[in-house]
Amino acid sequence: MTSQSHSKLSAISFLQSFVVQSLKVANQLGCSQCGRKSSYIEHLGLGASICFEKACREHKGIGDGPLTADQYADVIVSIKNQIGGNFSRASSQAGVVRVVNTRCPFGDAVKEAPELCRMTSSVFGGIAARNMGYAKVELKKRIATGADMCEVLIYLDPEKAKGKEGDEYHRAGDLIVSTSLSSEVTMRVQEKFRQFWCAVPDGSPGRAGRPSIVAESAAMRRALEAVERVAPTTATVLILGETGVGKEVIARAIHALSGRGNRELVAVNCGAIPESLIESQLFGHEKGAFTGAYQVHHGFFERAEKGTLFLDEINSLPLSAQTRLLRVLQDGTYERVGGKHTLRADVRVVAASNRSIEEMVAAGQFRRDLFYRLNVVPIYIPPLRERKEDISALTHHMLSQLSEKYGTAAKTLSERAWIQIMTYDWPGNVRELENVLERSFLFAEGAVIEEILFDSQACALRTEPERFGLRMIKRQAAMQIEDKVIREALARYGGNVTAVAREMGITPRAVHFKLKAYGIDAKLYRNRKGALAKGGCEREAMLPLR
Repeated sequence: MTSQSHSKLSAISFLQSFVVQSLKVANQLGCSQCGRKSSYIEHLGLGASICFEKACREHKGIGDGPLTADQYADVIVSIKNQIGGNFSRASSQAGVVRVVNTRCPFGDAVKEAPELCRMTSSVFGGIAARNMGYAKVELKKRIATGADMCEVLIYLDPEKAKGKEGDEYHRAGDLIVSTSLSSEVTMRVQEKFRQFWCAVPDGSPGRAGRPSIVAESAAMRRALEAVERVAPTTATVLILGETGVGKEVIARAIHALSGRGNRELVAVNCGAIPESLIESQLFGHEKGAFTGAYQVHHGFFERAEKGTLFLDEINSLPLSAQTRLLRVLQDGTYERVGGKHTLRADVRVVAASNRSIEEMVAAGQFRRDLFYRLNVVPIYIPPLRERKEDISALTHHMLSQLSEKYGTAAKTLSERAWIQIMTYDWPGNVRELENVLERSFLFAEGAVIEEILFDSQACALRTEPERFGLRMIKRQAAMQIEDKVIREALARYGGNVTAVAREMGITPRAVHFKLKAYGIDAKLYRNRKGALAKGGCEREAMLPLR
């Protein structure tokens, strides 16, 4: 339970802490019927709304008749403020109740359990639907996810609710039926996955790489809605987002839900292929096309024929290869390197970038016409720090997978570990969360993970050297030297990762991987003197996606 002095413990603070802990348990256990924690939270809120409304009616002397819109607004504001909130009604159009809040009733604890906002939604929606037949609740701003205030809009008119974010609530006789759009689209996509994987025979190309979709946030719901709509078409898709947010999972979802799902999805990391080989790898080459070309090579486009080609880190593609790719997208034809015959490509292209391609176009680093060809349907995946609801859902899902993977009993998080998970910024996003949880799972001695191990090097150093022997001691020493070398190189080149990679004889991607592993922020070196490397190397552009 959240720590606080016993002298300040009241019935309200006790219940607040109890509810927070209840939701944390729900995060790890889910609903007993469907396994989804959002259903548990929704049921809890809808059930509580009946008691809240009854108590508030008695306190205010409101009879048993249906509430008016003004009475309804007064009731929900009173309920929230009775438990420590600072809610008030704000101006809005007819048919819409808008309330704002500058102090969450649950204080900072709401950031550890942002799903509390969904319970608020079901309380507000349940009371409105019981009295007026319909409601859609839009959580426009939330303290739980980093905003400085909460802003909630309750649409009482279905026409005015069209196109708005939020969950819907209907009265059906004596029952309130909720339509959690976040849950609905996720369940639809998961059901289509289930049908797809049951239909694909074992060993076929389309069965490899089964994606797992975990989505509770509105941002991921929008992404899944886009996937559901665009997958059956032939439209080119551009997936945008930071490294590790799950862009390949979305690409695989598009492939699985498309008519090409029984064919192969070929995933290519453009940033991992040397520039001199990228055209040969993508389009193939003829025998004798260049020194070392001893036989015909079939490129990724040929391998992906009648399937899907996923071009990850498309922003790394050199300009020469961009020209060839543009031709394929425009007329569906290409030639192998050194070839004389035109080949046709029946391939669905899905691309992804971890940098802003629009900024690259402006800087002359990416062809404008190719950007327009790729950007037919853009899907943006926000970083994990901007979708806190997904952190708890992913944590539950990953811990369950780890238990199955290692054949051990299920493990849960302690209070301290849960706070660590929910307050960390996750610069490596879902990929980092997965790695950190696996490490913490393996080093936890009992059924409870007491501490989250964020740094693999620190984890190894905290362990007794005798347990790992001479090999581990040597590895630790090498890591310490490499850490020092990288930091000194960054200082010399003003944080220019490309220049550091050139000096070390590795790729910039490999340098970024090492920076992440050692917890080094290259941006901290970019404001120092000597920001440009000798020889006039330009500073590498690091353009965050927003």
